[in-house]
Amino acid sequence: MSRVGRKPIAIPNGVEVKLNGTEVSVKGPKGTLTRTLHPEITVKMEDNQVIVERPSDYRRHKALHGTMRSLLANMIEGVSNGYSKTLELVGVGYRAQKKGNKVVMNVGYSHPVEVTPLDGIELDVPSQTQIVVKGIDKELVGAQAANIRAVREPEPYKGKGIKYADERIRRKEGKASK
Repeated sequence: MSRVGRKPIAIPNGVEVKLNGTEVSVKGPKGTLTRTLHPEITVKMEDNQVIVERPSDYRRHKALHGTMRSLLANMIEGVSNGYSKTLELVGVGYRAQKKGNKVVMNVGYSHPVEVTPLDGIELDVPSQTQIVVKGIDKELVGAQAANIRAVREPEPYKGKGIKYADERIRRKEGKASK
């Protein structure tokens, strides 16, 4: 079932992985990430690679095997390259600007909306209609981007709202005329 879990994870230059029982710490040029893995899954290091193993072929162990391997691979990728998600503001008068480490957005409400970044996340505003969420933890980057998108989700009739840069909004037809 888990073909993902069987693939070894190559450790790039400049990244250091430490195993301490179920605790895994990954240190790289962008920062350090630590995670506690499931106690039934074992992790070993061989020939500059991380190998994740499961105790049996039960369905639960197969699912945990692939999940833990993906989490470790994301940690190694994050500390070496980092993650980013780009959001676009679509609509007349919709704009964002950076004030300190916060982002202030005008998205059609009677008041501006302030967004404070989570710990370990950096918000960047390259233009008035774009927000870039950057960080080393894939989970936190995705959560922060989802929180920003939830301020004004794109609507299907005019396409106005905050959307991911690679997202395509399915448009609906309005009321049919007589």
